[in-house]
Amino acid sequence: MKTPKRLLPLVEDGLVDEVIRPLMSGKEADVFIVRCGSKIRCAKIYKDALKRSFKKAAQYTEGRKVRNSRRARAMEKGSKFGRKQQEDTWQNAEVDALYRLARAGVRVPEPYGCFDGVLLMELVTDENGDVAPRLNEVSMSAEQAREDHALMMHYVMRMLCAGLVHGDLSEFNVLVDENGPVIIDLPQAVDAAANNNARSMLDRDVKNMSDYYGQFAPELRDTRYADEMWALYEEGELDPDRELTGQFAADTHTADVDGVMLEIKAALAEEEKRRQRLREAEDDD
Repeated sequence: MKTPKRLLPLVEDGLVDEVIRPLMSGKEADVFIVRCGSKIRCAKIYKDALKRSFKKAAQYTEGRKVRNSRRARAMEKGSKFGRKQQEDTWQNAEVDALYRLARAGVRVPEPYGCFDGVLLMELVTDENGDVAPRLNEVSMSAEQAREDHALMMHYVMRMLCAGLVHGDLSEFNVLVDENGPVIIDLPQAVDAAANNNARSMLDRDVKNMSDYYGQFAPELRDTRYADEMWALYEEGELDPDRELTGQFAADTHTADVDGVMLEIKAALAEEEKRRQRLREAEDDD
Protein backbone atom coordinates (compact mmCIF):
# COMPACT_ATOMS: atom_id res chain seq x y z
CA MET A 1 0.00 0.00 0.00
CA LYS A 2 1.00 3.64 -0.36
CA THR A 3 2.91 4.85 2.68
CA PRO A 4 0.93 7.46 4.66
CA LYS A 5 2.64 10.85 4.75
CA ARG A 6 3.10 10.78 8.53
CA LEU A 7 4.92 7.43 8.31
CA LEU A 8 7.36 8.48 5.56
CA PRO A 9 9.98 9.90 8.01
CA LEU A 10 10.01 6.58 9.92
CA VAL A 11 10.49 4.66 6.69
CA GLU A 12 13.26 7.01 5.59
CA ASP A 13 14.99 6.65 8.97
CA GLY A 14 14.78 2.85 8.82
CA LEU A 15 12.46 2.54 11.81
CA VAL A 16 9.73 1.06 9.60
CA ASP A 17 10.50 -1.18 6.61
CA GLU A 18 6.98 -1.64 5.26
CA VAL A 19 3.46 -0.41 5.88
CA ILE A 20 1.28 -3.50 5.54
CA ARG A 21 -2.27 -2.22 5.98
CA PRO A 22 -4.54 0.03 8.06
CA LEU A 23 -5.71 -1.51 11.31
CA MET A 24 -8.24 1.01 12.58
CA SER A 25 -9.22 4.67 12.65
CA GLY A 26 -10.30 6.09 15.99
CA LYS A 27 -11.27 9.32 17.64
CA GLU A 28 -7.71 10.35 18.43
CA ALA A 29 -5.52 8.31 16.07
CA ASP A 30 -5.16 6.11 13.00
CA VAL A 31 -3.35 2.80 13.46
CA PHE A 32 -1.42 0.83 10.81
CA ILE A 33 0.19 -2.60 10.84
CA VAL A 34 3.86 -2.22 9.90
CA ARG A 35 6.94 -4.39 9.53
CA CYS A 36 10.09 -3.43 11.40
CA GLY A 37 12.82 -5.82 10.24
CA SER A 38 11.41 -9.26 10.96
CA LYS A 39 8.89 -7.99 13.52
CA ILE A 40 5.27 -7.07 12.83
CA ARG A 41 4.23 -4.10 14.92
CA CYS A 42 1.69 -1.31 14.81
CA ALA A 43 2.13 2.41 14.26
CA LYS A 44 -0.33 4.76 15.93
CA ILE A 45 -0.56 8.15 14.19
CA TYR A 46 -2.07 10.73 16.50
CA LYS A 47 -4.53 13.19 15.04
CA ASP A 48 -3.93 16.85 15.81
CA ALA A 49 -6.26 18.67 18.18
CA LEU A 50 -8.41 20.16 15.40
CA LYS A 51 -9.18 16.71 13.97
CA ARG A 52 -9.29 14.84 17.24
CA SER A 53 -12.79 14.24 18.56
CA PHE A 54 -11.86 13.26 22.11
CA LYS A 55 -14.43 14.97 24.32
CA LYS A 56 -13.58 17.18 27.30
CA ALA A 57 -9.83 16.78 26.85
CA ALA A 58 -9.21 19.47 29.48
CA GLN A 59 -10.56 17.12 32.17
CA TYR A 60 -7.89 14.60 31.29
CA THR A 61 -4.92 16.98 31.04
CA GLU A 62 -5.60 18.61 34.42
CA GLY A 63 -2.66 18.06 36.74
CA ARG A 64 -0.15 17.10 34.05
CA LYS A 65 3.13 18.80 34.84
CA VAL A 66 5.42 20.42 32.28
CA ARG A 67 8.93 20.77 33.69
CA ASN A 68 10.06 23.47 31.25
CA SER A 69 8.62 26.78 32.51
CA ARG A 70 8.77 28.38 29.05
CA ARG A 71 6.70 25.56 27.61
CA ALA A 72 4.24 25.76 30.49
CA ARG A 73 3.73 29.51 29.95
CA ALA A 74 3.26 29.01 26.21
CA MET A 75 0.67 26.30 26.82
CA GLU A 76 -1.24 28.60 29.16
CA LYS A 77 -1.22 31.43 26.60
CA GLY A 78 -2.34 29.14 23.78
CA SER A 79 0.32 30.36 21.35
CA LYS A 80 1.28 28.34 18.28
CA PHE A 81 4.33 27.06 20.15
CA GLY A 82 2.14 26.34 23.17
CA ARG A 83 -0.37 24.35 21.10
CA LYS A 84 2.52 22.31 19.69
CA GLN A 85 3.70 21.60 23.23
CA GLN A 86 0.20 20.56 24.25
CA GLU A 87 0.12 18.09 21.38
CA ASP A 88 3.52 16.69 22.34
CA THR A 89 2.40 16.36 25.96
CA TRP A 90 -0.81 14.55 24.92
CA GLN A 91 1.09 12.12 22.70
CA ASN A 92 3.95 11.47 25.11
CA ALA A 93 1.46 10.80 27.90
CA GLU A 94 0.58 7.44 26.32
CA VAL A 95 4.21 6.43 25.92
CA ASP A 96 4.96 7.36 29.53
CA ALA A 97 1.86 5.51 30.73
CA LEU A 98 2.73 2.36 28.76
CA TYR A 99 6.24 2.21 30.25
CA ARG A 100 4.99 2.97 33.75
CA LEU A 101 2.20 0.41 33.65
CA ALA A 102 4.39 -2.31 32.16
CA ARG A 103 6.77 -1.82 35.11
CA ALA A 104 3.77 -1.99 37.46
CA GLY A 105 2.72 -5.41 36.13
CA VAL A 106 -0.25 -4.25 34.05
CA ARG A 107 -0.71 -5.93 30.66
CA VAL A 108 -0.34 -3.24 27.98
CA PRO A 109 1.25 -3.29 24.50
CA GLU A 110 5.02 -2.95 24.65
CA PRO A 111 6.05 0.52 23.38
CA TYR A 112 9.06 1.06 21.11
CA GLY A 113 9.08 4.86 21.10
CA CYS A 114 7.18 7.89 19.83
CA PHE A 115 8.57 9.68 16.77
CA ASP A 116 7.02 12.93 15.49
CA GLY A 117 3.55 12.01 16.66
CA VAL A 118 3.77 8.34 15.69
CA LEU A 119 3.85 5.68 18.42
CA LEU A 120 5.48 2.38 17.51
CA MET A 121 4.32 -0.47 19.70
CA GLU A 122 3.62 -4.17 19.96
CA LEU A 123 0.88 -5.64 17.81
CA VAL A 124 -1.22 -7.80 20.14
CA THR A 125 -2.23 -11.03 18.41
CA ASP A 126 -4.29 -14.12 19.18
CA GLU A 127 -3.08 -17.73 19.26
CA ASN A 128 -3.26 -17.89 15.46
CA GLY A 129 -1.12 -14.80 14.95
CA ASP A 130 -4.08 -12.68 13.84
CA VAL A 131 -4.85 -9.29 15.36
CA ALA A 132 -6.37 -9.87 18.80
CA PRO A 133 -10.09 -9.02 19.07
CA ARG A 134 -11.44 -6.27 21.24
CA LEU A 135 -13.30 -7.31 24.36
CA ASN A 136 -16.64 -6.17 22.91
CA GLU A 137 -16.22 -8.84 20.21
CA VAL A 138 -15.73 -11.63 22.74
CA SER A 139 -18.35 -13.74 24.52
CA MET A 140 -17.51 -16.09 27.37
CA SER A 141 -18.81 -18.38 30.08
CA ALA A 142 -19.78 -17.05 33.51
CA GLU A 143 -16.68 -18.68 34.98
CA GLN A 144 -14.39 -17.02 32.40
CA ALA A 145 -16.11 -13.66 32.98
CA ARG A 146 -15.46 -13.87 36.72
CA GLU A 147 -11.83 -14.80 36.14
CA ASP A 148 -11.17 -12.03 33.59
CA HIS A 149 -13.08 -9.45 35.60
CA ALA A 150 -10.98 -10.21 38.68
CA LEU A 151 -7.85 -9.84 36.56
CA MET A 152 -9.05 -6.51 35.14
CA MET A 153 -9.80 -5.22 38.64
CA HIS A 154 -6.28 -6.25 39.63
CA TYR A 155 -4.87 -4.30 36.67
CA VAL A 156 -6.97 -1.23 37.50
CA MET A 157 -5.73 -1.44 41.09
CA ARG A 158 -2.11 -1.69 39.94
CA MET A 159 -2.67 1.32 37.69
CA LEU A 160 -3.88 3.26 40.71
CA CYS A 161 -0.86 2.09 42.70
CA ALA A 162 1.27 3.52 39.88
CA GLY A 163 -0.58 6.82 40.23
CA LEU A 164 -2.74 6.53 37.11
CA VAL A 165 -6.39 6.15 36.18
CA HIS A 166 -7.16 5.08 32.60
CA GLY A 167 -10.06 7.50 32.27
CA ASP A 168 -11.64 5.91 29.18
CA LEU A 169 -11.62 2.21 30.01
CA SER A 170 -14.32 0.13 28.37
CA GLU A 171 -14.78 -3.06 26.36
CA PHE A 172 -13.60 -1.08 23.32
CA ASN A 173 -10.20 -0.29 24.90
CA VAL A 174 -9.28 -3.83 25.90
CA LEU A 175 -7.85 -6.51 23.60
CA VAL A 176 -8.03 -10.22 24.39
CA ASP A 177 -5.20 -12.59 23.47
CA GLU A 178 -4.59 -16.18 24.54
CA ASN A 179 -3.36 -14.98 27.96
CA GLY A 180 -6.31 -12.71 28.69
CA PRO A 181 -7.10 -8.98 28.58
CA VAL A 182 -4.63 -6.31 27.42
CA ILE A 183 -5.38 -2.64 28.15
CA ILE A 184 -4.88 -0.18 25.28
CA ASP A 185 -5.48 3.52 24.39
CA LEU A 186 -3.87 5.54 27.17
CA PRO A 187 -3.18 9.11 25.94
CA GLN A 188 -5.90 10.41 28.28
CA ALA A 189 -4.61 8.56 31.39
CA VAL A 190 -4.88 10.90 34.37
CA ASP A 191 -2.74 11.56 37.43
CA ALA A 192 -4.70 10.06 40.32
CA ALA A 193 -3.32 12.54 42.85
CA ALA A 194 -3.34 15.74 40.78
CA ASN A 195 -6.54 15.44 38.75
CA ASN A 196 -9.79 16.36 40.51
CA ASN A 197 -11.72 14.09 38.14
CA ALA A 198 -9.66 10.98 38.93
CA ARG A 199 -12.15 9.48 41.39
CA SER A 200 -15.16 9.84 39.08
CA MET A 201 -13.12 8.45 36.17
CA LEU A 202 -12.08 5.44 38.25
CA ASP A 203 -15.75 4.85 39.11
CA ARG A 204 -16.67 4.95 35.43
CA ASP A 205 -13.79 2.71 34.34
CA VAL A 206 -14.72 0.05 36.90
CA LYS A 207 -18.45 0.31 36.14
CA ASN A 208 -17.82 -0.15 32.41
CA MET A 209 -15.82 -3.30 33.07
CA SER A 210 -18.27 -4.69 35.60
CA ASP A 211 -21.24 -4.01 33.31
CA TYR A 212 -19.60 -5.77 30.38
CA TYR A 213 -18.48 -8.87 32.28
CA GLY A 214 -21.81 -8.70 34.14
CA GLN A 215 -23.56 -9.72 30.92
CA PHE A 216 -22.10 -13.19 31.48
CA ALA A 217 -21.96 -13.21 35.30
CA PRO A 218 -24.68 -10.80 36.55
CA GLU A 219 -23.45 -10.70 40.14
CA LEU A 220 -20.37 -8.73 39.02
CA ARG A 221 -22.57 -5.67 38.52
CA ASP A 222 -23.13 -5.51 42.28
CA THR A 223 -19.44 -5.40 43.23
CA ARG A 224 -17.89 -2.22 44.64
CA TYR A 225 -14.27 -2.40 43.57
CA ALA A 226 -13.90 1.32 42.80
CA ASP A 227 -15.06 2.32 46.31
CA GLU A 228 -12.77 -0.29 47.87
CA MET A 229 -9.73 0.77 45.82
CA TRP A 230 -10.17 4.49 46.35
CA ALA A 231 -10.67 4.15 50.12
CA LEU A 232 -7.47 2.11 50.40
CA TYR A 233 -5.67 4.57 48.11
CA GLU A 234 -6.67 7.57 50.23
CA GLU A 235 -5.60 5.76 53.39
CA GLY A 236 -2.21 4.89 51.87
CA GLU A 237 -2.94 1.19 52.25
CA LEU A 238 -3.20 0.19 48.59
CA ASP A 239 -0.37 -1.97 47.31
CA PRO A 240 0.10 -3.93 44.04
CA ASP A 241 -0.39 -7.33 45.66
CA ARG A 242 -3.49 -6.42 47.64
CA GLU A 243 -6.28 -9.00 47.50
CA LEU A 244 -9.45 -7.10 46.69
CA THR A 245 -12.88 -8.32 47.79
CA GLY A 246 -15.19 -6.17 45.67
CA GLN A 247 -17.07 -5.29 48.85
CA PHE A 248 -17.21 -1.95 50.60
CA ALA A 249 -18.99 -0.72 53.71
CA ALA A 250 -19.43 3.05 53.71
CA ASP A 251 -18.62 4.92 56.90
CA THR A 252 -22.04 5.69 58.38
CA HIS A 253 -20.58 7.53 61.39
CA THR A 254 -22.27 10.92 61.66
CA ALA A 255 -19.90 13.82 62.15
CA ASP A 256 -20.22 15.55 65.53
CA VAL A 257 -20.89 19.01 64.10
CA ASP A 258 -21.92 20.49 67.46
CA GLY A 259 -18.74 19.24 69.09
CA VAL A 260 -16.59 20.69 66.31
CA MET A 261 -18.34 24.07 66.58
CA LEU A 262 -17.75 24.12 70.36
CA GLU A 263 -14.04 23.46 69.80
CA ILE A 264 -13.87 26.26 67.24
CA LYS A 265 -15.62 28.68 69.61
CA ALA A 266 -13.28 27.71 72.45
CA ALA A 267 -10.25 28.28 70.23
CA LEU A 268 -11.59 31.69 69.15
CA ALA A 269 -12.24 32.65 72.77
CA GLU A 270 -8.73 31.62 73.76
CA GLU A 271 -7.30 33.64 70.87
CA GLU A 272 -9.30 36.70 71.96
CA LYS A 273 -7.99 36.33 75.52
CA ARG A 274 -4.42 36.16 74.18
CA ARG A 275 -4.92 39.34 72.16
CA GLN A 276 -6.48 41.08 75.18
CA ARG A 277 -3.42 40.21 77.29
CA LEU A 278 -1.16 41.66 74.60
CA ARG A 279 -3.19 44.88 74.50
CA GLU A 280 -3.05 45.19 78.30
CA ALA A 281 0.70 44.62 78.27
CA GLU A 282 1.13 47.35 75.63
CA ASP A 283 -1.00 49.77 77.75
CA ASP A 284 1.17 49.10 80.81
CA ASP A 285 4.27 50.03 78.78
